[in-house]
Amino acid sequence: MLIKIYAKNPDERAVARVVNILGSDGLIIYPTDGVYAFGCSMRSRKALERLKAIKKKAESGFSIMCADLSHISDYAKIDTPQFKLLRRNLPGPFTFVLNASSKVPDKVLSRRKSIGVRIADNPITQAIIEAYGQPIITSSVKSDDDITEYVTDPELIEEKYGTLVDAVVDGGYGGLVPTTVVDLTDDQPEVIREGAAELRF
Repeated sequence: MLIKIYAKNPDERAVARVVNILGSDGLIIYPTDGVYAFGCSMRSRKALERLKAIKKKAESGFSIMCADLSHISDYAKIDTPQFKLLRRNLPGPFTFVLNASSKVPDKVLSRRKSIGVRIADNPITQAIIEAYGQPIITSSVKSDDDITEYVTDPELIEEKYGTLVDAVVDGGYGGLVPTTVVDLTDDQPEVIREGAAELRF
């Protein structure tokens, strides 16, 4: 099922349909400021298991997509220098790895103590997360072949994954460059994957 949402003025009814799917153990694919991504509720074991099966990851390093810095501070431990770094770079195509707080469900962490956090610079993503009221688990849609359209064109994404997910949010063509990943679990920030943006210190 394709749900069209325009970035300029996200339709509240369309956003509500997506939120209802997330709240009903559903699994979606949605646009971000980088690549299209899978998304599901942190509270849904059923949806998480479906996502793990698709990604073929048993102990996966999933991240969470947040609406704002207060969301991040609820689910990750942040000191003052880290907060300033996040504020300088978010929203944007970054994944920051932080020590997780006790609010992150164990089924998400899978014995890890850290969690990747994101705030996407995308109005559709923002509208969905704000309407849902809590972060969602997120994981990039990646191509297992050389046909890039199957990760950038929402209609072709729906053709490929439509039987595996409950909805594909059509936000127009997506990108191919993943987020820049920055590890903040030690004293000094460490860029562990170069991606769509350069870190501003």
